Amino acid sequence: MKSIILGVTGSIAAYKAADIANLLTKGGYHVDVIMTRGGTAFVTPLTFQTLSKNRVCTDVFQEDIPREVRHISLAKKADLLLVAPASADVIGKLANGIADDMLTTVALALPGGIPRLIAPAMNTNMYENPIVRDNLRKLRQYGFEIIEPKEALLACGDLGKGALADVETIVRTAEARLQAGKDL
Repeated sequence: MKSIILGVTGSIAAYKAADIANLLTKGGYHVDVIMTRGGTAFVTPLTFQTLSKNRVCTDVFQEDIPREVRHISLAKKADLLLVAPASADVIGKLANGIADDMLTTVALALPGGIPRLIAPAMNTNMYENPIVRDNLRKLRQYGFEIIEPKEALLACGDLGKGALADVETIVRTAEARLQAGKDL
């Protein structure tokens, strides 16, 4: 069974990550959900625990099994990292090597060759900010694939690019990357 790490960050689109977790789990994947503190402000870890059938990680110091270092064991068993939604904050941390929570620590501990997918979701002005654009360019250079947000009426009332890509698009992209790895 392929193992996916689903990172859920602080965005109103976090509720859509529940559908992503559900579809991937029903698709036969083992899904470990890691939530940032911001992500837990929008959706509770219990939602993801129920859908994924796995304990949700929210704290880098949450070490339940004394014989393993959780962020390393998660990184070693992962076949794919998917951050959906990806906030500007986490995009910036990943692009600059900052590992100050469970998600960024696991992401930086991933072995080479593991597909890394980022699905941004934020206000249009944030998404178009040159700093965010530069961070996304950096992530591409480091081998991350960006699942582009769509243009829509955003939660803040603005119309523009920044809405999380469709759940089905995100799931299909993740499955395609896992299939491509199987064919190598």
